[in-house]
Formats: sequence, C-alpha cells, structure tokens
Amino acid sequence: MRNGILAAAFVVSACASSTDAQSRDALVGTWKLVSATNTMENGQVVENAYGQNPTGFLTYTSDGRMMGIISNGGRKPMSAPPVPVQERAEAFSTFLAYAGRYTVSGNRVIHHVEAAWRQDWVNTDQVRFMNLQGNRVTLRTPQLVIRNGARASQELVWERIASIPIAH
Repeated sequence: MRNGILAAAFVVSACASSTDAQSRDALVGTWKLVSATNTMENGQVVENAYGQNPTGFLTYTSDGRMMGIISNGGRKPMSAPPVPVQERAEAFSTFLAYAGRYTVSGNRVIHHVEAAWRQDWVNTDQVRFMNLQGNRVTLRTPQLVIRNGARASQELVWERIASIPIAH
C-alpha cells in the first residue's frame, strides 16, 4: 500500500513538473503589451492602467531569466539638462522595469527580482497568474497597492513577437 501511494505521488509530481516545463518552454520569447486593466478592491474596472497606447515588452529566456519594461502612453520628452525635479519625478512615475530569474509552478509564473526601477522590489518574488493561449499570454497579479494607496489586481495581456532571423 505504501509503495502504491509513493508511486502515485511520484506520477503526480512528474506530471506537474512536465506541465511546468511545457509552460516554461511556451513562455520563452519576447512579448509586447496589448492591454493593461486594473480591477479595484471594490470591483471597479479601470481600463488603460498605463494610459492610452502604453509600450511594454516582456522577455523570457530558455535559461530562466526574464526582464519586463512598461512605459506609460503619452509620456512627455524631458527638458534639456539640467532636468527639473518635477519632470524627473513624472518620468519615474510613468515607467517601470525589472529583471531577474523566473520559475513556473502550475498556472503561476514567479519573477524573482534582482534589479528594478524601485529598489524595494529587489529580492522579492512577484507572482503572476498566467493564462497562455496561442500567441497571447495574460498575466494577472494578486491584489497590490497602486497609486494613492488603493488596492487592485492588474491584468496584463501580452502578444508574442515573431522571431526575426539574425543576419550574419
């Protein structure tokens, strides 16, 4: 009986590892941001979480590394140096980027942050619930604090960018 339970546990574990590997392989590549939506704690849905026409890229490599970058839509160019403090603050608050390792566990991809635009994200794990369908992946955050202390879950839809052959 005990051997049967151990064998069943091994099979379940092997299947989960196989599924995780398949999900990880399916994520490898570069993705472009299609949309970003916040669902507030009270259920209100806020479209265009990063303004109209944001630019974002997310890259996963086969060796377990990732990097993400999002620039709000409608950002203004900075003045010539020296750039005023208010402009620098605006530029910082309309941009995000981080990089590190990633792992996949079931329907979750965990970003193990090693460098970030906000130092308080370094050495944290950013969990994203994923739904991968064809050339689109939807990543949803758990509830987190956004602007003005409000709490929201964010849903980001990404579309795979086709590989471009490298000319030699």
